[in-house]
Parts: sequence; C-alpha cells; structure tokens
Amino acid sequence: MRILKLAAAQIETPLGDLDANLRKHLDVIAEARAAGAQVLVFPELSLVGHSGGREATRLALRMDHPALRELSRASGPMLTIVGGVEEAAGALFFNSAFGLTGERVAFVYRKINLATYGRLEDGKFYGTGTSISLHPIGMEWHASVMICADLWNPGLVHWAALSGTNLLLAPISSAREAVGDEFDNREGWAINARFHAMTYGFPLVLANRVGREGELTFWGGSRILGPAGNTLAQAEDREALIVTDIDYEAVRQARFLLPTVRDGAATLLARAFTRLAEGTPS
Repeated sequence: MRILKLAAAQIETPLGDLDANLRKHLDVIAEARAAGAQVLVFPELSLVGHSGGREATRLALRMDHPALRELSRASGPMLTIVGGVEEAAGALFFNSAFGLTGERVAFVYRKINLATYGRLEDGKFYGTGTSISLHPIGMEWHASVMICADLWNPGLVHWAALSGTNLLLAPISSAREAVGDEFDNREGWAINARFHAMTYGFPLVLANRVGREGELTFWGGSRILGPAGNTLAQAEDREALIVTDIDYEAVRQARFLLPTVRDGAATLLARAFTRLAEGTPS
C-alpha cells in the first residue's frame, strides 16, 4: 500500500438534521469507494452542523449509535473520518472525529485546541481532548487526525509529527467571518496547511464545508497536499469530492531533503515542557 488514494468530501451540512446529513454521507461514501479511495475525510462536525454543540444533548452520538454503525458498514475497508458531537461516559460531550473502517468504529479523536474566540464557541459546549494517536494504514502509513484549530497550535502538530505521523487528516469547519473582518481565514488556512505539510514532510488532507449557517459563510477550498507542500487536488466553493494518489516515495524524499522530524529535539522539548508544567524557570 505504498500508493494511497486519498479523498476529501466537501459538503454542506444542514444544522441539526442528522437524517439528511447521514444520507449525504452515505452517497459520498459510495462515490468515494467507486473512485477507489482508501481514505476519505469529511469536514468537522459533518453529521450535525457547525453549531451542533448548542444542541449537544439532542445530537450527541455514542460510539454504538446506529448512524455510525451504518456509516461503518458502508465504508467497508476504506478509512472514513466523520465529525460529530460525541457523548462519552459520564454525560461528557466532545467535538470528535470518528474513524470508521473494517465495518466498525475503529477510533475516535477528540478536539484538543477548542476555538473560543471571534464567533467560535467550542469552549462553551465541549470537553477538551487529551491525546493524539496513530492509526496504521498498511505497513508504511501512520495517520493522525487533528480537528480545525488544532492545526493552529504548532506544538500539537510538532507532537504528532514526532510521534510518527506521516499522514495528517484535518477535518475543519472554517467560515470567512469566524475570526474577524481583519483576518483572511481562507488565505490563512492555505498558508497554515502548506507550512505543516512542507515542514514535516507529510501529505495533508484538509476537508472544509460549504454553504451558510446563521451569519457564517463557509468557503470550501478543501485540498490535498503532498509532502513538499504542493497542492495535489483542490475544491472550489461548492460541494465536491476530490480524489488523488500519493506515493510513499514522495514522503521518503521530502523527509530526506528536509529532516525536520529527525531533528525535532524531542528529548529537549520534553524536558522544557516538564519544567514549564512544574513552574520551574528555564
């Protein structure tokens, strides 16, 4: 599986309509499988809508929710990343990405860097995730999921890269107005995604949504980047499925030419962060 076929699903997500969103997911999953995709990424909170956290008690999904079971069966061997409000033990709610493969929910990733600024309100509704984990795809590929604002925390991406990630899956829900009129969200994401892909030498699948929700306009622009930061496929501002191949040899060459991961100073950073957590001066 040295050559991997990656896909990003850029869709519009009606707020709070789980049934309609489930049907759309099933249609896109069928299209992606017909195209031969082995990895498919939907946007952040794709099953419930951007503001789904406000109705967490109605929209939350447990790991055994029938919708997740149906999506898992439809995905088959393809790794599919879908977004929703997760209800965990103890009636705790998270902004989560569910990894579906092998006709089951294989893993769940909980957003760590909760965006609570501008018009973003994650911190009002969700608990904070505490871990990044690797998910093998064949022998060569080790994927990690990071959700939206997680990619704006450089320490988290560095952590993921040094932990062995060589494929980053990034569901986002980005609107033009989210941060403020002075911030170009679309251009900011183009720089952010290219920087991470090029710096760490890993392919990056960025899946954003489109359409409007309340006062927010979602700009789309989903893309798949190669390990040199090059754009392999990109969507515009309408619903679309983008699909492209990535060869593991490109990762080998990128990381040989720019060995950021090799020189990532993991031991030094671990000591520094331990001192910081303990309140000890550097």
